[in-house]
Amino acid sequence: MGRLLLPGVAVFATALTVRVVHIWQMRDTLFFSVLMGDSRGYDAWARQIAAGEWLGREVFYQAPLYPYFLGVVYTVFGHDLLAVRLIQAVLGACGCAALASAGSKLISPPAGLIAGLMLALYPPAVFFDGLVQKSVLDVLLVCLSLALVAQIARDTCQLRPWGWLGVAMGALSLTRENALVLVAVVAVWAMQARSVRSLGVFTAGLALVLVPVAARNYAVGGGFYLTTSQFGSNLYIGNNAQADGSYMSLREGRGSPEFERLDATELAERARGRALTPSEVSRYWTDQTFAYVRAQPGDWLALLARKMRLLLSGTEVIDTESQESHAEYSSPLRWLSPVWHYGLLLPLGILGAASLWRQRQRLWPVYAMTFAYAASVVLFFVVARYRLPLVPFLTLFAAAGLLSRPRAVVVAVAAAAAIVANWPLYTAASQQAITENNLGTALQESGRPAEAIDRYKRALALDPNYAPAMNNLGTALRAAGRAGEAVTVYDQALAKGSDRATIRLNRGHALLAAGRIEEAIGSLREAVALDPEMEAATTSLANALYDQGTSALEAGALAAATGALREAIRIKPDYAEAHNNLGIALASDGKINEAIVEWEAALRIKPDFADAARNLQRARP
Repeated sequence: MGRLLLPGVAVFATALTVRVVHIWQMRDTLFFSVLMGDSRGYDAWARQIAAGEWLGREVFYQAPLYPYFLGVVYTVFGHDLLAVRLIQAVLGACGCAALASAGSKLISPPAGLIAGLMLALYPPAVFFDGLVQKSVLDVLLVCLSLALVAQIARDTCQLRPWGWLGVAMGALSLTRENALVLVAVVAVWAMQARSVRSLGVFTAGLALVLVPVAARNYAVGGGFYLTTSQFGSNLYIGNNAQADGSYMSLREGRGSPEFERLDATELAERARGRALTPSEVSRYWTDQTFAYVRAQPGDWLALLARKMRLLLSGTEVIDTESQESHAEYSSPLRWLSPVWHYGLLLPLGILGAASLWRQRQRLWPVYAMTFAYAASVVLFFVVARYRLPLVPFLTLFAAAGLLSRPRAVVVAVAAAAAIVANWPLYTAASQQAITENNLGTALQESGRPAEAIDRYKRALALDPNYAPAMNNLGTALRAAGRAGEAVTVYDQALAKGSDRATIRLNRGHALLAAGRIEEAIGSLREAVALDPEMEAATTSLANALYDQGTSALEAGALAAATGALREAIRIKPDYAEAHNNLGIALASDGKINEAIVEWEAALRIKPDFADAARNLQRARP
């Protein structure tokens, strides 16, 4: 028994040591204390849970398991991010040991040991286990599922492992929704084994986890939502005319969790012209996706090819923070990343899958789960943490590949895969620039503008053409009272071809802060022309015109005041204050009847508008 446990203990100890060293070296960095993107959202959600709000008030939009795990940790240890990460290091090490067990039973004891050590030392796994992110649970639950699959494969008549497999996959579906495709594979496997009881026990385990969540969603939302309500919006994000295969927010610059749900709902309700339930919002975005596919099938197929390329690439495509940025402080990441990465894992996995093909009748569930999960990622969009649950499957095959004696044709295919996987898509500098920009945003939102400005400048040093960093640097400079410098930054961005509506909008704000109102109005007009649906741009333009018109009115320039105020009202018809001041300008010019019309309009919009009421009362005989 001791000899059987020893490999698992060795894998666990190795994985835990590497993760603890990584965490310890990161503990004094900004990346440790400043949470970004989803990490920030999970932290806020977990704090609410720890404060007693266990049920919540809305249908889950994001997968709930990790925030509840985090909430339990906060309840026990307080808001201690070091405790969170150390617990995650233990969970990550458990996942590596579980994978070693799976490999030992499915392939051979040496393959199991190699697979466990591969995952223990795999830099992206070490990196994600150290973040306040659900990826640690993704990998753990995939590894536990594979260990249970290995146990069942030895004897499909055992019922208890089927039940635990249902529990594990139900939990996995509550942290990675697209993992539901694996449930379908297991169901087919159970039916192929002609074991109705096995299928029933598996379903019962699955229901034990998912039914309470669906019941909770029904209780707070009045509809059926098995896990979350974000299927449609996520499908659209990865499948639309502007998509590039990775993550893109529905509204430019609003990828944070606090905006995702709000933007998905607001845009859908505006399009439908009424309030929508979460399921109707999801259905709207699903319909938009299918409309795009029907209208542009060739473009969509090219997009799928792009996503497949991202799935196979050795580049870890980030959406918030990069492994390269953390490697500056972490020796495990710095030493391991050059020698052990996805660009090696993929060709080794192909070698192993080919070498095990003769055992496909026994191992087909593992093959099927690998392809099913890969397809589910490509169906939506590809980023490193969404691809990560594929790694345990590939690692099992890679371990077999290292022990195999492949034929020449298999070696040739693996070599071709290695070339594809290691063909550069993004530079490390570009990935670090995204990270520095995101860190700057988090610092700025935390009220630390000087540090934010430094991070934006670091992002631009890494990638001088990175438009979001230029945009954010300008915003931070304006907020710090350095409007002139902000305008210069925006002008540099425009000169480099970053002609985005948000840059024109923020340039307009900076010009207003610098007292250059004519130029500001011009910049805001350009923003509206680029994106007529951007409410912030239209509102800012209307406000600037109102200020211009009001200043002209105070200076006695009635024609200029009337022109500016009329344009403000054309852009924003419900602008009561503009109607009121236009009435004053018209009355001052002797056009009393026209002025009365404007004051009446102001009162229809804002019945308690005392100034407009007084003006109207004085004007009427």
